[in-house]
Order: sequence, then C-alpha cells, then structure tokens
Amino acid sequence: MRAPHSRIEPRNRQVLAKMKIITKGTIALVAVIATTLAARIVLGTLLRPAEQILSPAEATLFERARQLHHDALVVDAHDDVLTYIVDYQYDLAMNGNEPDDRSLFLYYGFSWLPFPPHGDEVQADMDFTRIRKGGLDAQFFPIWVNCEYYRSGIPGASSQRAFEMIEALKEQERRHPEHIKIAYTVKDVEQIVSDGKLAAILAIEGGHAIEDNLETLAEFHKLGVRYMTLTHSCSNNWADSSSDENLNGGLAEFGLEVIQEMNRLGIIVDVSHVSDETFWDVIQATGAPVMASHSSVRSIANHPRNMTDEMIRAVGVNNGVVMINFMTLFIDPEKIPTWKVVSKWHWFTHPRQPETPLSLVIDHIDHVVNVAGIDHVGLGSDFDNTPFLPENLKDVSDYPNITFELLRRGYSETDILKILGRNVLRVLAEVEQIAGQNLVSFVE
Repeated sequence: MRAPHSRIEPRNRQVLAKMKIITKGTIALVAVIATTLAARIVLGTLLRPAEQILSPAEATLFERARQLHHDALVVDAHDDVLTYIVDYQYDLAMNGNEPDDRSLFLYYGFSWLPFPPHGDEVQADMDFTRIRKGGLDAQFFPIWVNCEYYRSGIPGASSQRAFEMIEALKEQERRHPEHIKIAYTVKDVEQIVSDGKLAAILAIEGGHAIEDNLETLAEFHKLGVRYMTLTHSCSNNWADSSSDENLNGGLAEFGLEVIQEMNRLGIIVDVSHVSDETFWDVIQATGAPVMASHSSVRSIANHPRNMTDEMIRAVGVNNGVVMINFMTLFIDPEKIPTWKVVSKWHWFTHPRQPETPLSLVIDHIDHVVNVAGIDHVGLGSDFDNTPFLPENLKDVSDYPNITFELLRRGYSETDILKILGRNVLRVLAEVEQIAGQNLVSFVE
C-alpha cells in the first residue's frame, strides 16, 4: 500500500519524464555498443568460463563443500534485481538466461531506445531456478532510489519510487507464494527457509528516499524494510556520500535523529556508500550494530567505497558486519576502473582479457577476519548491478564456489556457516532486540 504522502502531483509527472532524456551523442554511443554486443553474441564470445578441472582430492573437497552449502543458511545482503522487475518487467520465475556483459550500463541506454529488453529478454543474475541451484536461502532486496529523483527537487519523487519498488517485491510474493515470502524478523527468515522458500528482506538504498521525514522512515519499516543505506552516490540533506561533495561534514543534526529512529524501529544502519566522516559519526551515534551491506577492503583495493582497516576494526567493536562486494572494481587492484574499461573500449576489444579470480573475494574475507574477527564478515554480492564480476562467480547459482574456496583456505565448517549467513542474521537479531519492542511476525 502506498502512503498518501508519497503521491506525486500530476503537474510534476512531465518533469519526472525529463529525467529520461539523454543526449544524441549518448544514444549514438549506446547504439554502437548494442551493435558491437550483438556481433559478439554471434561470434560466441559471451560464453561463460570453462568449468574448472579438479583433481580427485579437490573433487572430493567440492562434494564436501556442496553438502556444507546445502546445510548452510546462505544470505546475500545486496542484489539489485528489483530495478529490472520494476523498469523492465522482469519476473523471478523467468529464465534470466546465461549472464553476459550487459547490465545496468546497457539497460539504461537501451531504455531510451524504441525496443529495450523486457521480461525474459532481461539478462538478470537471479531467478528461482538459479536461486535453487546456488543454495541461496535469504536475500536482502535493496530499494535503490536513483539520485536523479532526489536531484529533481520534486516533493515525493524519491519516496514514491521507493514505495513502487516495495510494491513490486510484494507482487512477486503474491505471484509466486510457493517460491518466495517476505520476512520481517529473523524468526521469519528461519521459518521461510525451513518451508523451502526464499526469504526476502526489504532494504532501502539511499536515505534520500525518506524525504527528510521520520514518519516515512517508520512507514518503510512497517512495510518490511530492515536496513537502510544512509546515502547512495549523492550526499543528502543530512549525510554525506563517498561519491559526492561533503555537504554536512558527516552526519548533520537530523542525521543523528535518523540513526536514533532506526535504532528505535529495528532498522540496521548501513554504512556502505557513506563518506569516511559520516561513517565515524554513525559509529559514535548508533546504539546498535551496523552493517556495510556491499563494501570490500580498501587496503586491498583502494576505492573510497571500500572500508579502511580502522573502519573494519570499528565495525567489529560495534559487533556489526562487513558484507563483501563482488564487483571487480571494488576487489581487484589490478583491474582497469569501470569508466576506463568502457571509455577505452577495452570491454569489447579484449573480450578474453584475464578475469579477476574468485580467490580475490576470499582474500577480502580473510582480511576482515584478520582485522575484526570471524563474526564480522559476510556476503553482499551487488549482483544485477554490474557485468564486471570474478571468474566462476557470475550469478547466484555460483555461490557453492565460495564455500569450496573457503574450505580450500582452511576455514572450519562452523566459521563458513557464519560467513555464509549466520553473522548477518545475528546482527539483524541484535538490532531487533535493541529496538525494545515485539516485532510482529507476518509469517503464518
């Protein structure tokens, strides 16, 4: 149900439509990209990497990993597939096809053309078939509110977008009750998984979605939102982003109120995307564990979206969790930054360039464990937001490969279960408890 205050005045719809205007040059560029991509498909260059050949000992280890993965409760903190569902009529019951090099980079371009991909044409990283294959049990679905809604200055634009995406996930639940159910508590998650369904947990990506209104934040919580990323790539009126100007010097006074209200409601404070100053203000202000839903290690890959060792250590002291992002830009120091890949056509002219190894994801996990401890790391893939992913980790069906690599590194089965999901569920449970209220379970 949409909140009444989220409605956009009709006179503003034309203004919103203007957000879907791009230059002729961009259209031309997208057309060239589309043509090149089509040629690559014809030439068969979009094949996934060949299956790894394992020694007998490794094959035995992989079978052990497969069984352990089956027994685990696997949680991913960040997959952006809702954008495809809302904007391109994708459905989780569709076959998302084999992943290729297209992702939001091309989708945003195609969306301005007469015939964008829709429905089962969309090359998503998630569908029910691959969810089962990958043993994914619980998924946080972020409600990504593009900063253009915030920058439009239209009252209600950001919150309206958020309510629209929340409704889209609820529609998936209504369409496919045998496959997916929205969870509101950790108890719900465990019951839904026990019933053989995907536990879906709502999240907000971009605090501008609350429109500087604590009542809107409370409405999101009522609808099922259980973490909120304070910023996205834009700073807002009360918190600064790592990708934008420092407008507030960290958290503004209202930002402190937001943190207090999130603690009161039982919403995890997500520090991915925020500036360093905002992070430290959050650590000082929060009375509950925090989460970095999709961030990696800055000392390995020096990117402002990643966490310094001091930040990682602080998250550990806070009893929070760092969820490792799989996007190569955030994990591989040798990888050409995304903008250079596209601008130099390296993406197309070197389709067989060496891929980032999956082992590098494990390096980031190792580092967080060494700095903060085994109880403070998890998985936040950022699937359905990038075509640049590690070898043998191209979509949700590849999750067992992580379990295999963790066993290879010598992690105990108990510790692997923590990494795969138990750590983040512990944080969610502690945030629920600190909220000081009896959260209602909506699971029958």
